[in-house]
Amino acid sequence: MQALLAPLSGGLRETAARRYAVQHAVLHQRLFSLYGQRPDFPQWYAVLLGAVGGLLARRPIALQAQDARREADPDWFLDQRMLGYCSYVDRFGGSLQGVAHRIPYLEELGVRYLHLLPFLRPRSGENDGGFAVASFDDVDPKLGENGDLDRLADKLRQAGISLCSDFILNHVADDHAWAQAAKAGDPAMRDYFIVYPDRTMPDRHEATLGQVFPQVAPGNFTYVEAMGGWVWTTFYPYQWDLNYANPAVFAEMAQALLRLANRGIDVFRLDSTAFLWKREGTNSMNQPEAHLLLQALRAIVAIAAPGVLLKAEAIVPTRELPAYLGNQGSDGGAAECHIAYHSSLMAAGWGALAEQDAALLKAVIARTPDLPPAASWLSYVRCHDDIGWNVLRSEAAEEGGDAAARLAKIARFYTGAEGSYAAGASFQSSDPNAAHGSNGATASLLGLQSAGNEVERDAALRRNLLLHGLALAFGALPVLYMGDELAQLNDNSYLQRPQHAMDSRWLQRPYLDDVALLQRDDAGTDAGRMFMGLRALLGARRRLPALAAGAPRTVLPSAPALLALARGDDFICLCNFSARAQTQALDGAWSDCLTGQAFSGEVVLEPYALLWLERAT
Repeated sequence: MQALLAPLSGGLRETAARRYAVQHAVLHQRLFSLYGQRPDFPQWYAVLLGAVGGLLARRPIALQAQDARREADPDWFLDQRMLGYCSYVDRFGGSLQGVAHRIPYLEELGVRYLHLLPFLRPRSGENDGGFAVASFDDVDPKLGENGDLDRLADKLRQAGISLCSDFILNHVADDHAWAQAAKAGDPAMRDYFIVYPDRTMPDRHEATLGQVFPQVAPGNFTYVEAMGGWVWTTFYPYQWDLNYANPAVFAEMAQALLRLANRGIDVFRLDSTAFLWKREGTNSMNQPEAHLLLQALRAIVAIAAPGVLLKAEAIVPTRELPAYLGNQGSDGGAAECHIAYHSSLMAAGWGALAEQDAALLKAVIARTPDLPPAASWLSYVRCHDDIGWNVLRSEAAEEGGDAAARLAKIARFYTGAEGSYAAGASFQSSDPNAAHGSNGATASLLGLQSAGNEVERDAALRRNLLLHGLALAFGALPVLYMGDELAQLNDNSYLQRPQHAMDSRWLQRPYLDDVALLQRDDAGTDAGRMFMGLRALLGARRRLPALAAGAPRTVLPSAPALLALARGDDFICLCNFSARAQTQALDGAWSDCLTGQAFSGEVVLEPYALLWLERAT
């Protein structure tokens, strides 16, 4: 502990000692499990604690005060008023300064959490939308400068909005300083990466590894002449996986995160968490050591920046998801991330619309466990990435039959096949029988782009509000994806940009439509109908404690095409995923949360209808 406390004085020293006393057992045990076999472990651990103490000493007073408030109220992000919004900086505001000018719009929506997709300095040239990071300490010069980030974080905090940043844990760009030093022959930096001199080990690993981008970046290893060998590259050849078996890598990454936290970032989306540890004979995903790393990182954050949240970007099946929130209830357990993406819920909602049957969705909800203390799922309708169908393989197999064929049929539906209304594209697959993923803007996937008349337009908007209503009512921290609130359509301009043309995810990465923005209060426009409908749901949600993240959740008996989701005893979310009216029996008297209309005995839901009911008093 002395190494941690040495840079500190006064009350902050006492605070750090108290926090370390709470976190010591987990932090030391996890790191010892990973690195304790090394003879220099005690010295390395002391140096790490000293670095953490130094960063705590440099933490701004305003952020220390926020830490204290959030420590005293660890559930601060779990109530029904919490709402997120996600966008690329340039797509939303043009620059970091431009994002600051959009704060009144975020306040109008009730946003309290803003996730800005990668804005740190990326690799020169192709950079996977900014996810190939060349520096963790510098802003992308195309978006502004470091001072712009500091000022934006401060303005957001004053508006009651927490800033979320991506923190790419698994890899760095091949022009990051560490990679450049490794290519120049620095043996210490070479050990930051996983490099094999020939194809023997890569081939052994490839026998059990999957492929993230099988069309444009097949395989998991890239030959780099300057390294004299094959570098592990799970994603793209220019993204080099970090070697977390080397304790120096963990120490560097923990400090990089804390430096960003000291600049006012409140939430970190920990990208690619499932891939952190490699093991021959496995798919090198979700390994036990990955969870040890995340638990140690959580303990460090709890010491040096406890007002900060960690969010796991683990796109994994439902059964594998709870581990990313920690195992606090078990002997020797520990907290992990505060928030985890519920990608299975997202995909199952889309699957329910394609099949006009809620079976997949009901299965996912049934498998979703109760949340541990001070934790939340993250719910969403769309994001910058594809809809990945393979997270539903287990649920798709529950009723027998061929799960892969079932999911492939859903995937084809969202390309416009199967007699579909959708205007989307398949992702990284040329096989019509595969189900790798689907891309497209929400409104386009739900039929607004292909609508030929008012009836079809109305159905498309109903489907849009249906999926958003589910995300808002499920019991999570819901995040809106920029443009969806205005029913923006596909952006096909990516096909004219050579660096993006092979990546159909750019379909759903438009610029914010300023014309649609001006129409948001005009019920005669698609943008206005969507925005006003969503705003009504958001207003109702804010006054309903039953929709807080941790409130009880029960699936009630219903017709196959219906989801009847109860939150506690006094709220029901009814979703009709079919093109036909459906009837739901009701126990007692209820009223529509939006209109006040009374219901008793039963209610008829029109095609694609969403209904929020509260028990009549």
